[in-house]
Amino acid sequence: MAKYLEVDNSAQAVIARINDAECTPRFRELMVGLIEHLHAYIKEVKLTQAEWEVAIDFLTRTGQTCSEERQEFILLSDTLGVSMLVDAINNRRPANATQTTVLGPFHVAGAPEREMGANISLDGVGESCLFKGRVLDTDGNPVAGARLDVWSDNADGFYDVQQPGIQPKWNNRGIFTTGADGAYHFVGIKPVSYPVPVDGPAGEMLTAMGRHPYRPAHTHLIVTAPGYQKLVTHIFVGDDPYIDSDAVFGVKESLMAPFRKVEGGETLWECPFDIVLAPEA
Repeated sequence: MAKYLEVDNSAQAVIARINDAECTPRFRELMVGLIEHLHAYIKEVKLTQAEWEVAIDFLTRTGQTCSEERQEFILLSDTLGVSMLVDAINNRRPANATQTTVLGPFHVAGAPEREMGANISLDGVGESCLFKGRVLDTDGNPVAGARLDVWSDNADGFYDVQQPGIQPKWNNRGIFTTGADGAYHFVGIKPVSYPVPVDGPAGEMLTAMGRHPYRPAHTHLIVTAPGYQKLVTHIFVGDDPYIDSDAVFGVKESLMAPFRKVEGGETLWECPFDIVLAPEA
């Protein structure tokens, strides 16, 4: 056992201090992996003292940027591709089930329950769109009692929590519950592409890497139903200019939906999108 920490034995010296009697096997596995990879990274890049101080400041400011309305650590995870990697590892589903993607930093719990068909665009700004489809199981049967928690940005690319006092509270948000036929429909707006917040540490990182901060246009959904796996997903506008370079790597081809122009209808656009839930394991 390494008694003192040296460059050559640094990871082993730290790991040796773990008390197996006081931690679970899984926590030990997680910490050993973290220590080994972190120490190997520092040695590989020959991290300087000044760079380490910058890193500490970066992480400190990331935490300080977080609030009830904003989660900078989620944004950091998203823009580094970590959120999508964790999602991919933990959400392997049947081939015909709707795929998952990132939650994003702007979901708000407690959105109002709305009657099926209601309009969630409270400010009336933007190009109106009818979203419709069915919630099905993997055998094609309708799922009754499925709850769809939906939210999107406004016509200027901002979520309501980013503009308190400007947008109405719960603008472009709502929860809908399917009936026996599994069908859903509601009116919102055709979403627009927007930049993730760049006024914090995650934005500084993107700028330093020469990356753009834009997400392709999308509407968020969380779909839950008894006996089925929770689904966190998006409906993407497939012809968006940022569809192939999403800043948070959240695009999947199966989540690109058609947005059809409506002539003489009650909305300017129509978006059909069926949702297939995977059964609980």
